[in-house]
Amino acid sequence: MELFFYILEMINNKPAKLILDNGEIFNGYSLGKIGITIGEVCFNTGMTGYQEILTDPSYCGQLITMTYPHIGNYGTNDEDLESQKIHAHGFIVKDGSSLPSNFRSQQSLNSYLNESNLIGIQGIDTRKLVRCIRNEGAMNGIISSEELDNKKLEKLLFDYPSMEGLDLAKKVTCEEKYSITNNQNNFNVAVIDYGIKTNILNILKASNCNLTVYPASTSYDDIMSSNPDGVFLSNGPGDPAAVSYGIDVVKRFLDINIPIFGICLGHQILALALGAKTYKMKFGHRGCNHPVKNKENQIIEITSQNHGFAVDLQELPDNIIVTHMSLNDNSIEGISCVDKLAFSVQYHPESSPGPHDSKYLFKKFIDNIKLFKSNHAYAKTN
Repeated sequence: MELFFYILEMINNKPAKLILDNGEIFNGYSLGKIGITIGEVCFNTGMTGYQEILTDPSYCGQLITMTYPHIGNYGTNDEDLESQKIHAHGFIVKDGSSLPSNFRSQQSLNSYLNESNLIGIQGIDTRKLVRCIRNEGAMNGIISSEELDNKKLEKLLFDYPSMEGLDLAKKVTCEEKYSITNNQNNFNVAVIDYGIKTNILNILKASNCNLTVYPASTSYDDIMSSNPDGVFLSNGPGDPAAVSYGIDVVKRFLDINIPIFGICLGHQILALALGAKTYKMKFGHRGCNHPVKNKENQIIEITSQNHGFAVDLQELPDNIIVTHMSLNDNSIEGISCVDKLAFSVQYHPESSPGPHDSKYLFKKFIDNIKLFKSNHAYAKTN
């Protein structure tokens, strides 16, 4: 029966093509839904974790290229989801396996993508594509398994906006606030959802936090009405400088010195609120094996990363300390505020997928909350 579905999928594959902004054309075959999709082409160097990558909201607006050649061999399931749906705009692989083999597998990658209405392409030279992006920088691309006329596709691609200046947090954030409780009643944390991953919520809950998750554009007063002990700024897609409403709210959090922990987009928003600047990277960091140096203890952490923007090292105000640096390109991977209980990292300590070297950062956040609560308790008694 499995062989039958494998043959059926292979028969249903249609010619497809990927066209880049620079005019480069890659011919291949359809993967997932038949149609046309446009986005910024990026690449991820992870060998596994494709389902977590696809469902990470931070990939909204992007066509994900997997550098590992064989993708889909362990299928997909209902457990390895980082959100309720796929937010990426497209998927690009060398060889998409149609015959998965794993005890957790519930369906093939192609079937999952088709069910999720995601358009992809397979059978192209992904090594050539990645070299192109590394040499020329990130650029928009269009995948089509429906229309194959180059001029028509190039016209659609030409009209598509650049990632710079795009506020995509509003596209992936929750529609209304919701709560996650652990019945421990220890710490109340306000989570600002710019596109949060499920495993971040799981770790915060396991850290004895009762969570109230807010839409990205929620006002300062609405958030503070729940009397939080700390604020978490989530990951998310797009240009951090475009999230002006988020930056303004974080500035007010800093004024009251409430503990703040930011990851990915949350890291960039915290830095902007502190007076730093961000910039668009040439091709970003995306993968599960990026080495980062912890400057506080000189330990090297292997990290999971997914970002196309970074905090500018040359534009840091005096109140920011750089705590972590990338060993690949010396870009900023973590900061701390000298006079506030606020810190953040560019990478993903919650992993999923990826190594667990950096989960200590969640404990640091909890320790800051404990300090904040004890200081407030002392102030009330004096």
